[in-house]
Amino acid sequence: MSQFKNQQEAEAAGVYVRKIQSFVKREGRLTNAQARAIEENWPTLGLDHQKERLNLSQTFGRQAPVVLEIGFGMGNSLVEMAKAAPEKDFIGIEVHKPGVGSCLAEAKENGVTNLRVYDHDAVEILQDCIPDGSLARVQLYFPDPWHKKRHHKRRLVQPAFVQDLRQKLQIGGVFHMATDWEHYAEHMLEVMSAAEGYSNQSESNDYVPRPEYRPITKFEKRGERLGHGVWDLLFERTA
Repeated sequence: MSQFKNQQEAEAAGVYVRKIQSFVKREGRLTNAQARAIEENWPTLGLDHQKERLNLSQTFGRQAPVVLEIGFGMGNSLVEMAKAAPEKDFIGIEVHKPGVGSCLAEAKENGVTNLRVYDHDAVEILQDCIPDGSLARVQLYFPDPWHKKRHHKRRLVQPAFVQDLRQKLQIGGVFHMATDWEHYAEHMLEVMSAAEGYSNQSESNDYVPRPEYRPITKFEKRGERLGHGVWDLLFERTA
């Protein structure tokens, strides 16, 4: 794509360019319960990728702050957050179908109705479906660190991505990242500190203590017992 400035220019010229993906789609095997949860709950809690912007007040039947999480895994923490904050609406994006099924099952079991779920690539959802200036918070918790140097280009937190994301946040909205890989935390901090239109909410201009709204996962607790660190970053959209 060297002769084109970006993906859009290439597409306009009729040239197909294979995009670098920040994830590996691991379908896994759906359990009967997960498959049933998708079938039964998708009509009310599922969202399909379409090339048109969501009407969020219509989607949730009200006007409320919207929190979007990229890569929610099995969905336990996302459902816990949605249940604990009924005054907010939540959108989760995940490409691992068993995780989607598990999240929907847990939402149903807990009576959570302020949650909607996408089973699709987050970059395309942000580009095609999320209105500009509509999000109060975007959450990216424990993304794939792509720890090998030759794979660093696959890391989701990159200068172009965080600028695309900034357009989706409200002024004053926050991009919250968390990782247990110190080198990725340093990469995130470097990218975000150089990003136009963001301000670090850390008093020391680096990392912040875990906000109370972010649940501690079982994985994280196990890591803490083994002496592993976790780094949270909060950057606010200022312009």
